[in-house]
Amino acid sequence: MNNKEQFHKLLSDNIGIIQKICRAYSNSEEEFKDYVQEVSYYLWKSIDSFKGESKISTWVYRVTLNVCLTQLNKNKKISEKLIVNDQIEQNFLHIQAPSEDPQITMLYDAIKQLKEIDKAIVMLYLERKELKEIANIMGMTVSNVGVRINRLKKELKRIING
Repeated sequence: MNNKEQFHKLLSDNIGIIQKICRAYSNSEEEFKDYVQEVSYYLWKSIDSFKGESKISTWVYRVTLNVCLTQLNKNKKISEKLIVNDQIEQNFLHIQAPSEDPQITMLYDAIKQLKEIDKAIVMLYLERKELKEIANIMGMTVSNVGVRINRLKKELKRIING
């Protein structure tokens, strides 16, 4: 299998989590597509640096999270320089996930209100990753991840229930 085929397999095997993480950190469909494209670019650019010390999916998570957080910081700096009309901003905040399920949309809206690190933990938890793998990806202890997940569940319930 050549590099191009390996890369396409890597993307197809991990596109679901890439999209979920990018969706959690983006505020519009255009921004979501930009994030996914940026993640794909960085995965292609850095695939040779993967040393096999962890699962490939763990490495993809790390790259995706790093790209999303970097893009988020870039976008914050840009938005600080621009005067944004409140109505436009509200429209971006309420763009729905591709799913028509209102519960999923409500969950994404709630997740978007969390801090960046908390978003990442929730998304990994929703992907049914083990606490050990979440801790490895996030650079935390397993017990810290467990405590944060419990607090985040309560916080999401509070946000959703008003």
